Amino acid sequence: MNHYMKANYHTHTTRCKHAEGSERDYIEAAVSMGLEILGFSDHIPCPFSDGYVSNIRMDMEQADEYVRTIRSLAREYEGRIRLLVGFEAEYTPDYFDAQMEMMHRVNGDYLIMGQHFLGREPGGIYTGAPTKNDTFLKEYVDTVIAGMETGAFLYLAHPDLINYEGEEAVYEREMTRLCEALYDLQIPLEINLQGLLQHRHYPAERFWRIVGRIGNRVVLGVDAHNPTQICEQGVYDRALKMAAKYKLNIEETI
Repeated sequence: MNHYMKANYHTHTTRCKHAEGSERDYIEAAVSMGLEILGFSDHIPCPFSDGYVSNIRMDMEQADEYVRTIRSLAREYEGRIRLLVGFEAEYTPDYFDAQMEMMHRVNGDYLIMGQHFLGREPGGIYTGAPTKNDTFLKEYVDTVIAGMETGAFLYLAHPDLINYEGEEAVYEREMTRLCEALYDLQIPLEINLQGLLQHRHYPAERFWRIVGRIGNRVVLGVDAHNPTQICEQGVYDRALKMAAKYKLNIEETI
């Protein structure tokens, strides 16, 4: 078998309502590819107070069962692969304290930031939607930096999710600001393999050119919503080719 990833910290479960397959399916796929570490980081629940139910994340009452399930499987697979359990979270100040209390209560291992919204869900602006609004781009960068300064997050998932189609000089300025801040904080940026696999607007070469210039730490994240995505070695190879092009500092484990 060819060399593959040592670790993937970005794996979802069906609790987020838009992923497929059992936890065991993801683990078996990771074992088959020779991964040493598989981290589950399903979309973090939010403490909605008005009866709203999100269709993109687990409910708050599912968090305990989620962590228990992964911990049980970790014992079963001990010696074959190391399993971790955490959450992918937006930095939303309205929800942050309650989410951190939940995180400590269930004894999660880590958080990664995936800033899918500006503002709170529901009603927040989806950052992946095309926009020419300079203010949205600046707010995205401000929010990510503020969240990372809390020290709560392991790394930034799909940092180039923000789909800004305005002036290139504005994109260059704001994303340089983001990369410089995370360089100072020594927080890695993720090349998102799901984005590569599905030919999304990210990973964006214009962003990774900036990363290469600044010298940020970089990780690869499968962002697996289906166990088969863990086995897509061709996508991994494409990511490494891009990393070589921009002389990125890839870290195999964190």
